[in-house]
Amino acid sequence: MRKIFVTALIIALTLSSCAFADVKIGSCIYRFSDAFMLRFRNAMTAESVNEKAEIIIADSLNDQNTQDAQVDDFINSGVNVLIINPVDRMQSQSIIDKAKSANIPVVFINREPTAEMLATYDRAYYVGAKPEESGTEAGELIANYFKSHPEADKNKDGKIQFVMLRGENGHQDMIARSKYSVEAIKDAGFEPVEIAGAIANWDKLQAMTIMNAFIMSLGAENIEAVIANNDEMALGAVEALKANDYNKGNAEMYIPVVGVDANASALDAMDRGEMLGTVLNDADGQGTAAVKLAVALANGKDVSGQVVDGKYIWVPYQKVTRGEK
Repeated sequence: MRKIFVTALIIALTLSSCAFADVKIGSCIYRFSDAFMLRFRNAMTAESVNEKAEIIIADSLNDQNTQDAQVDDFINSGVNVLIINPVDRMQSQSIIDKAKSANIPVVFINREPTAEMLATYDRAYYVGAKPEESGTEAGELIANYFKSHPEADKNKDGKIQFVMLRGENGHQDMIARSKYSVEAIKDAGFEPVEIAGAIANWDKLQAMTIMNAFIMSLGAENIEAVIANNDEMALGAVEALKANDYNKGNAEMYIPVVGVDANASALDAMDRGEMLGTVLNDADGQGTAAVKLAVALANGKDVSGQVVDGKYIWVPYQKVTRGEK
């Protein structure tokens, strides 16, 4: 395990440009290969330069034990503050306890510890976006499409038969995005009917495989919409649809697909007419806010004006439709 961490640390050191800074930040990212977290890392690195801080970012390789060891190493090396993207948010208490024992602040990102966990340490915070907002906005994208395209109701039954591609089990974003997207469709006056759904772990390839299976079992002609908890899964669904001659430019063979994150590849797919829309999960804004908060905490500054409810910085979501970049 120590070899794994050292390798990650060497990679991360190349991202740091302030080796003699007053503030040293130790950060763990659950998995470097995650496209959204790549944007997040880049934003943190850029802001650390602006703040004249040193940031060391480690890849936890989607393994909680690896991440726990990395946190120990960061603390032992004398970092002033931690920024942590937990592998398992429900295991965040152990990280909070480590930070508390060392009397250093900890800022969590992207995967939210419970309020009860954060309450156990007065120097523990969370920077993120309210996932229910992204669910609502994704559902509104689908509802607005059906309002302007009544032909999207293929069987003319007044209902929206949809497929749901869900993220990681237990992740707060998966739970809220799945729930509130459906609620938004109901609030718009439609009856949503989930005809198939599965966990695809935020992964494009998994989503493509799952969507292919749904098309084989249900028939693409019986699927009226696809709601994905993130863009990577939405893009996987798009690839499966294209392999079955859907979403390739023929208006009669089009199924609206929505995601969340506004990744560059999703925006490109929208421009090509393959994907309906997405919801901007502002990685740049969140990464910047996390580093600003971390540096302020490391310098002992009063952050009460930056946070709400004593613990949180929320960065809003935004709907993105075709042609917007």
